[in-house]
Amino acid sequence: MSHESRHGSRPGLNEGEMRDDDGISADTADWSRERCVGFWDPGPRLLRSIRSYQYWEKREIPWRWISKYWVFQHHLWSVITGADIPLNCDIGGGLRLVHPNGVVIFPGAVIGPNCQVFQQVTIGVGGSRPGAPVLGGHVDVGAGAKILGGVKIGDHALIGANAVVLRDVPPGATAVGVPARIILASTPDDQITREDKQLDDAR
Repeated sequence: MSHESRHGSRPGLNEGEMRDDDGISADTADWSRERCVGFWDPGPRLLRSIRSYQYWEKREIPWRWISKYWVFQHHLWSVITGADIPLNCDIGGGLRLVHPNGVVIFPGAVIGPNCQVFQQVTIGVGGSRPGAPVLGGHVDVGAGAKILGGVKIGDHALIGANAVVLRDVPPGATAVGVPARIILASTPDDQITREDKQLDDAR
């Protein structure tokens, strides 16, 4: 059953940005999501260079020298995509970079398995909390969203397009707006958190 059929139309995604199927695991990586389809497939090619570098860098000499080739590939695809995703990043398997253009991931950030990230997303430091974000499994991040500081994003959460997330997002919830408001999805009807409702009433 699709996410929209369970909870209705969810705010925050631009037209053409589709929420992943709810059946996707937040724990077990689906490596087929990173499979390259043809030569010109920038997102998977960039991820492949990172995965391969991390694999060969752990090998003993002389095999470790193979990692140098993947450093070159990483530079190449980083220039092509305009993305800034470091070679030493901590990213779970099954990441889907739909449009990798302008994606920035801070080296200290942690991303769980089977996440999906659209273009112009920043996952880094800033905001009121020190540290870098930790994303759970199967988190979808819409185009232009910013997740800043030592916040935790729960499994199966959805970060809306252009949202600026400066606080934790519970599992299965949606974050929208600037700064992001949290919409719970524990029932078929969306529920705004008590904290956000109080802010709305005060306006």
